[in-house]
Amino acid sequence: MENSSKTAIVIGATGLVGRKLVLLLLNQPFISKVKTFSRRDLGILHNKLEEHFIDFNHINHFSSEIRGDLLFSCMGTTLKSAGNKKAQYKVDYTYQYNFAKLASLNGVRHYFLVSAINANATSSFFYPKIKGQLEQSVKDLSFDSISIFRPSVLRGDREKIRLGEEIGRWVIDTLKWIPSLQQYRSISGEELALAMVNASKTLGKPNYYIYDPEDIWALLEKNK
Repeated sequence: MENSSKTAIVIGATGLVGRKLVLLLLNQPFISKVKTFSRRDLGILHNKLEEHFIDFNHINHFSSEIRGDLLFSCMGTTLKSAGNKKAQYKVDYTYQYNFAKLASLNGVRHYFLVSAINANATSSFFYPKIKGQLEQSVKDLSFDSISIFRPSVLRGDREKIRLGEEIGRWVIDTLKWIPSLQQYRSISGEELALAMVNASKTLGKPNYYIYDPEDIWALLEKNK
C-alpha cells in the first residue's frame, strides 16, 4: 500500500473483532483517521477517531459521511441474539451489503470483511449461507481489492456469552495437538484484527482474496 495516510472506516466497531480493530488502527502511522458507524458510543477518546451514530435501516441518511480509503466490515450476530432469521439476515447480510455498496459508490477503494470458515452461498444451513451470499454480492461492487477473512472459532470477551461458540472453541482447541489441524485452532478477536491490519498494509493479493485460517495465521507471523 502507498505510504500516504489513509482514512479507515469500521462497522461492527462495538463487537469482539471490531473494537480491537479500531484500537489497532488508531495506532497505525499510515492511518490518519478512523471513522466508525455504530449505534452507540465506543467509549474511546483519540484524536484520530471520528464516531458516527447510525440507524442501519436508514443508512442513506449518512451516505455523505461514508467516505475514506479502507472499509472494515466486522458486523455479525447469532440467531438467538437477533431473535429470528429475518433479523439475523438484516445484520449479517443487508446492513453490511448496503453499507459496502454506498462505500464503493463513494470511492472507497479497499474492502475487508469478517466472514466465517464455512461460508457457502449454496449451503443448506442458514448462517454459512448468508455469509457466503454476502461474499458473492460484494464481488460485484467497484472496490479495487476485496479481502475476505474466514477465521476459525473466535474467542475473547463478549458482552453476551455465546454457549455454542464456547463449546465449538473447546472442541476445536482439542484438535490443536494434531499438527495438520493446528491452523483450525480458535483465534482471538485481537489476533484476527491484527491479521486484518497486516493485510491492509500490503495489498499485493489479487482483486478478490479469501484468507482461510492458515492464511490468517500466516499474516500474524509478520509480528513475530
